[in-house]
Amino acid sequence: MSITIKNEKDIAQMRIACRLASEVLDYIKPFVAAGITTGELDRLCHQYMLDEQKTIPAPLNYQPDGYPPYPKATCISVNDVVCHGIPGDKVLKNGDALNIDITVIKDGYFGDTSRMFIVGEGSILAKRLVQTTYECMWLGIDQVRPGAQLGDIGYAIQRHAQAQGYSIVREYCGHGIGQVFHEEPQVLHYGRPGTGLKLTAGMIFTIEPMINAGRREIRTMPDLWTVKTRDRSLSAQWEHTVLVTETGHEILTVSAGSPARPTISVAV
Repeated sequence: MSITIKNEKDIAQMRIACRLASEVLDYIKPFVAAGITTGELDRLCHQYMLDEQKTIPAPLNYQPDGYPPYPKATCISVNDVVCHGIPGDKVLKNGDALNIDITVIKDGYFGDTSRMFIVGEGSILAKRLVQTTYECMWLGIDQVRPGAQLGDIGYAIQRHAQAQGYSIVREYCGHGIGQVFHEEPQVLHYGRPGTGLKLTAGMIFTIEPMINAGRREIRTMPDLWTVKTRDRSLSAQWEHTVLVTETGHEILTVSAGSPARPTISVAV
């Protein structure tokens, strides 16, 4: 496993790219309402990246081995879509829960973040799942410090999600990021404490748990991108990009409109 440790220049550039990614989510928030299509949300984000930020949307035409080129600037995953939802003609309605996943490229560096949104009031189930998933991400972030291990992050997330009766999607994980969209290490959202790679200062990676209200099994749609829960239960995801510092960690994907850290009650 080859881990790229970032130097001071890399870190400075990543702070910029990650803040810009978060600012796209600040910008789009007022537009997330009943009656708008996911395609229009994508168009607005794309236009904002190009015209206001002078950034490049990393997902557009992204093509890992075995996949067709991804056709849009963002991923928008609604209700039972776990991840990689392709924006299109779907019209949002009151009660929908959706994840908007943004990755921008600025001066060769990638900034990656996502947030959940609920259209209108939302059901108690949706609000509880979205809140718990947010708490899980933060509990994972809290583990990040030099000398900690990747299993500590996964365990903190898994323990909290399962205590609430939810399941962890295991096929997708967080990842290293910098001048490459996806690099080592892989950051699993489940695991055992005291196992896995030891963290060192200068690592940058995402923590992005995908948590289902029902079972953890997933299914991939014929477009080869859209991933849904197999049992059609709701799914939620939040994502931050995190730097390991000499004394702990720094969350890079923050901006003026970033939601505040939650108050978390953890079961003993």
